[in-house]
Amino acid sequence: MKRIMLLSTAVLALTACTPPQKAEAPAAAPAPAAEPAAPAPKAEIGSFGLDIAGMNRAVTPGDDFVEFANGTYIKNLEIPADRSSYGMFVKLDDLSRERTREIIEASAASNAAAGTEAQKVGDYFASFMDEAAVEAKGAAPLQTDLAPFQNAKTKAAFARALGNSLKGFGPGLFPFYVNQDAKAPDTYIPYFLQAGLGLPDRDYYLVNNPKYVETRAKYLEHAAKMLQLTGVPAARAAAKAKNIYEFERQLARVHWSRVESRDDDKTYNKWAKADFARKAPGFDWTAYLDAAGFANQDAFIVSQPTAFTGMAKVFASTPLTTLKDWATLHTAKDAAPMLSKAFVDENFAFNGTVLSGQPENQPRWKRGVNGVNNAMGEAVGKLYVEKYFPAESKAKMDELVKNIIAAMDERLANLEWMAPETRVKARAKLASFTPKIGYPDKWRDYSALQVVRGDAYGNAERANTFEYNRNLAKIGQPVDRGEWFMTPMTVNAYANPTMNEIVFPAAILQPPFFDPNADPAINYGGIGMVIGHEISHHFDDQGRKYDKDGRLTDWWTPGDVTRFKAYTDQVVAQYNAYEPLPGNKVNGELTLGENIGDLAGLTIALNAYHKSLGGQPAPVLDGFTGDQRFFLGFAQVWRNKYRDPLLVQYIATDPHTPGHFRPYVVRNFDAWYTAFDVKPGGKYYLAPDKRVKVW
Repeated sequence: MKRIMLLSTAVLALTACTPPQKAEAPAAAPAPAAEPAAPAPKAEIGSFGLDIAGMNRAVTPGDDFVEFANGTYIKNLEIPADRSSYGMFVKLDDLSRERTREIIEASAASNAAAGTEAQKVGDYFASFMDEAAVEAKGAAPLQTDLAPFQNAKTKAAFARALGNSLKGFGPGLFPFYVNQDAKAPDTYIPYFLQAGLGLPDRDYYLVNNPKYVETRAKYLEHAAKMLQLTGVPAARAAAKAKNIYEFERQLARVHWSRVESRDDDKTYNKWAKADFARKAPGFDWTAYLDAAGFANQDAFIVSQPTAFTGMAKVFASTPLTTLKDWATLHTAKDAAPMLSKAFVDENFAFNGTVLSGQPENQPRWKRGVNGVNNAMGEAVGKLYVEKYFPAESKAKMDELVKNIIAAMDERLANLEWMAPETRVKARAKLASFTPKIGYPDKWRDYSALQVVRGDAYGNAERANTFEYNRNLAKIGQPVDRGEWFMTPMTVNAYANPTMNEIVFPAAILQPPFFDPNADPAINYGGIGMVIGHEISHHFDDQGRKYDKDGRLTDWWTPGDVTRFKAYTDQVVAQYNAYEPLPGNKVNGELTLGENIGDLAGLTIALNAYHKSLGGQPAPVLDGFTGDQRFFLGFAQVWRNKYRDPLLVQYIATDPHTPGHFRPYVVRNFDAWYTAFDVKPGGKYYLAPDKRVKVW
């Protein structure tokens, strides 16, 4: 992208000598004065896209680059009461939510014809916002979903109820999703996962971290209160909650860790229908799978096979009454947002305040917008991109993506540690990428979804069923390579290895990530790094296992794998040393893929930025060189502040390093040391031989 710089231009008035005119000829009209030149479009942040006032320039970059780049902003930042964290993603999410609310409310007020998307969007939102009607129904809507579990006389009947509940509100023990078969990416297959826990991760049950121990006690209290709301007498609720907790603790003992569960080779286990009973006895798989809609399906991927074996055994040894209580609790928790205030408040008190530290629930309108986006996100997305995603942004993003893919290709072509034959295949994979920018080419069809004004609970359940059926219907059909897994209003991006694609929804293509009027260095450090990050996911420790056709296969040489692992071990060790909270260190193995993405993404984006200069030196703006602006633009994207409970949960469960630690990846870049004159002795200084350079 080229930045247009205008000088002030004077308009010269020229006097011309003209030949004599015939008397009858009218005098020529004077030439109109030239219009003044339009001012150059201005960046949204600062004079060129950088928030200089938000920096803390009293700090030396080598001592704490994050504080240097963001210190004043973070010092003055107060997390809103209805948030458990705040940063650039949340700021843009709030903006996206405000804009989406306008679109939805316009639909609600439009008196649209029955059956149209506008009618469905408007009535879905209006029904949720009718709090008085929701309150009047109390817990009544929930009873229909609880009845199949409560009426089950046998564990086979309970398993059947579990399978049926996947379509609406209900507990998850063995949930699934439909996706491309990783080893046959032209076909769809169901993937089954371990589940069943009420706490965020198995470690909350098994590790005696003081925060986990405290959370366990509060979970018992919460479970008892939720059971009481469903009609369980208070005198019995506490004992039932303990039994539920013990059941879940036994499940946690056999669950795979999150590190094990991110290994794409280990989690690819193809089972036939008959394999379930043989490999995981103790659970009526036929009843469950038939009720879930798989009566005629005979190929499944089981992601954690030994966990399924262990969970089935735990299920078999657990009294039916405890299983019913567990199902009651989790069905109530799943449906709570659509129920009366008592359910909403109690569920938030635990999920929001205890687990995430959030003092206040979000206003009802925000929760309503979330609900509409989850139910019919692409119907709203159509209107969103028409209003908020200009063609100019899409065109400039196309250019940025093209430049960064070219930079990655150059890196691959000259990568010394990769075998020549592997480099050829890697470049072929890159050349077959599909970038998706802004919004899908074909919008989802919601004609089969019924929305009834005044039935908030029923609308949500029907939306769940619609999405369930839509996914189930993929099996046996050609793969839809145009499908998106995020709405245009989502502030995020993703890489999909089986599609060999990178995807950037419209809502992330805004400042500070991307501003068509900002200095190129800022855009390359912001959205450029995001683009590079997503590209590099296809070559990280898991993405590298997929070939150019999206097939999970071993296409690297053993030497490549060994050399690559030597680099990734360095990445793991570096991030293991970070401690965002006392006693809670980053898990370098869990976050490895994302950390490689940050390292590689920044490398590629920096190369692309340098190439975009066409051999000319970058201008100095407000005293900052081009490379300084690049690294600062990157750091300012990751301004984040977290409440402690959320940070504890984040470190335990999220494959990303907490946002406010992500800019420290710069310490691996020689260009960063040069740009900011970082010398030995700085807190984040790394000797040249300790700097990790994967790509």
